[in-house]
Amino acid sequence: LEKEVRVDAIFQQSECADVVAVTKGHGFQGVVQRWGVACLPRKTHRGLRKVACIGAWHPCRVSFHVARAGQQGYHHRTLLNKKIYRIGKAATVDPSNASTEFDITQKCITPMGGFVGYGVVRNDYVMVKGSVTGPRKRVITLRRPMAPQLKRKLTEKINLKFIDTSSKIGHGRFQTKKEKFQWYGTLKKARLYAEEEQKKKRLQKAASRKAKA
Repeated sequence: LEKEVRVDAIFQQSECADVVAVTKGHGFQGVVQRWGVACLPRKTHRGLRKVACIGAWHPCRVSFHVARAGQQGYHHRTLLNKKIYRIGKAATVDPSNASTEFDITQKCITPMGGFVGYGVVRNDYVMVKGSVTGPRKRVITLRRPMAPQLKRKLTEKINLKFIDTSSKIGHGRFQTKKEKFQWYGTLKKARLYAEEEQKKKRLQKAASRKAKA
């Protein structure tokens, strides 16, 4: 208890894991948004985003399978058998934690400009196949799979050839800052910054000469 447990001590690459988390919340929603029922005709009395008939007179109750308005999202869900594609070290320990055997470019797992709405990955990371429950930065729980791993796709070995680290904000064209600098050359802001630094050095040298004189 109260000890740090590293992810690579529990899971390994090519294994599966169950992901437990809370889904993205959408508040109280109507039947059209919540269940996808069809809207009624435009001239319908007392609204059209409704269920036309919620059941017969008898039995005199609403069945459980009739679409009703209510809470959408923010539910506890468990995704089974998510394939682990990679377990990487922190960038401070392994600066090239996104390199592979086929792509030897030294690059970090954080894409150019950072992950949208998240930022920079500074700690160890786990790359799993597909989507994960919940919005960005929500706490999730990884556990060992409950079901036996017998299918071929659950037992196959993963060997990644390429990890894309281009920008996720616009039309990502470059994998690293070095690659972008080689393509564009010296940027205007970098050139102006260098000129300012040279100007400061010249002024400092002139001031030191005056002080000596």
